[in-house]
Amino acid sequence: MTYQTDIAQTASLISSYKGSWDGIDAESVARMRVQNRFQTGLDIARYTAAIMRRDMAAYDADPAKYTQSLGCWHGFIAQQKMISIKKHFGSTERRYLYLSGWMVAALRSEFGPLPDRSMHEKTSVPALIEELYTFLRQADARELGMMFRDLDAARAAGNQLEEQRLLNAIDGYQTHVVPIIADIDAGFGNAEATYLLAKKMIEAGACALQIENQVSDEKQCGHQDGKVTVPHEDFLAKVRACRYAFLELGVEDGIIVTRTDSLGAGLTKQIAVSKEAGDLGDQYNSFLDCEEVTDLSTINGDVVINRGGKLMKPKRLPSNLFQFRAGTGEDRCVLDCIASLQNGADLLWIETEKPHIEQIAGMVDRIREVIPNAKLVYNNSPSFNWTLNFRQQVYDAMVKEGLDVSEYDRAQLMDAKYDDTELGIAADKRIRTFQADGAKRAGIFHHLITLPTYHTAALSTDNLAKEYFGEAGMLGYVLGVQRQEIRQGIACVKHQNMSGSDIGDAHKEYFAGEAALKAGGVNNTMNQFS
Repeated sequence: MTYQTDIAQTASLISSYKGSWDGIDAESVARMRVQNRFQTGLDIARYTAAIMRRDMAAYDADPAKYTQSLGCWHGFIAQQKMISIKKHFGSTERRYLYLSGWMVAALRSEFGPLPDRSMHEKTSVPALIEELYTFLRQADARELGMMFRDLDAARAAGNQLEEQRLLNAIDGYQTHVVPIIADIDAGFGNAEATYLLAKKMIEAGACALQIENQVSDEKQCGHQDGKVTVPHEDFLAKVRACRYAFLELGVEDGIIVTRTDSLGAGLTKQIAVSKEAGDLGDQYNSFLDCEEVTDLSTINGDVVINRGGKLMKPKRLPSNLFQFRAGTGEDRCVLDCIASLQNGADLLWIETEKPHIEQIAGMVDRIREVIPNAKLVYNNSPSFNWTLNFRQQVYDAMVKEGLDVSEYDRAQLMDAKYDDTELGIAADKRIRTFQADGAKRAGIFHHLITLPTYHTAALSTDNLAKEYFGEAGMLGYVLGVQRQEIRQGIACVKHQNMSGSDIGDAHKEYFAGEAALKAGGVNNTMNQFS
């Protein structure tokens, strides 16, 4: 329904009350409706799921059409990110948000800063999803509110051409609301707990849930040691729990991203149940590090399994965990991914220890032999030292090509003295094209950085603190922040407007007419930034 059609229909509704609703302005109602397009989180989940499905199909047709996101730990950060994207690129297409469990644990838990081990309150995750979308919806309301004021000005000036342009812009308005890929960790408990949390996350607006195959009560950050995986059937029960949650809530095209930590996880808590040779349980157990039992009297309270007609004792650690054979990580990753896609997953996440396209592609090639359209979500993680990793990759390539590397120390390639060298420049070029190259070669549909705004907040605060509390004083803020905001067109330099002051003024006028006491008058200091 167009803006003008809504006005006409609302005017008819008001008139049907024979004067008792005459204090209600039909156009003001239409404006409020346009500014509040999404009534519930489920409306958002259904809308954004359809976006992701279209983007996935577009990527299948053309790998250059990959998608991207940044992790956001607060609604304001997400809002400013999407405002910036619209400002710089004119569209939010193929740009998402990522909600990191790491950042929830580190920044949003009532316990205070926590490591990424699923110790934070599970309700803090859906609460953050709701907060992110509250701020994105407010960004819509703010931007549309400015368009409405421009529309009123065009009408007052009798500029019909500008009036029509603005009416068309209102009808074709692109929302700041975009898909969120939300981290549900390892499900925060059993499959029932996963289902209950998934429902809360979907009801808050999440169209895509990312779940990992670690054991819930021993969950670790993907880039730390000590990760413990679970047998496939245990994990797939949680995948099905997420799908049931989507279907129950009417989000039929919701997306499930299954993450495998097997590349860096050398331990399991359980021996998988196997009903027949070659089934998933048997394949999982085949990777266990075992020793043959030749004398039953040597076994005391141990578990034994049958492998090829031989009794084998899996190696059990003092922690009561079982150990996988060294060097089996990639094989286990490939099996995890195939099993997930064959049992309801839509996208894959392989957590790696370094950003190396050929390592990723090697696994994806094997997966695609079974599932030709397999696609990845990939963590462009700040846990990687990108500079060092890529300089070492270039160094190794130079050695392989027989080039002279005598001026470089491979172990010290992070040194700033290498910044402008042939090696340093070549490494930066690889970093610049990593996402496009990974999308083309390694099946990466979505590139994300999990914790970027954690780091940018720390860096910008450090820079301001150094200047403001030092000799620069107030000039440290003015030079480093405010003057840059003004010259770069950062919207929140008008922080009253960004926080909703003008939206509130519009509502006051709707409700009280000429009697409205508005904040945006000539004495508002924000006018200094016009």
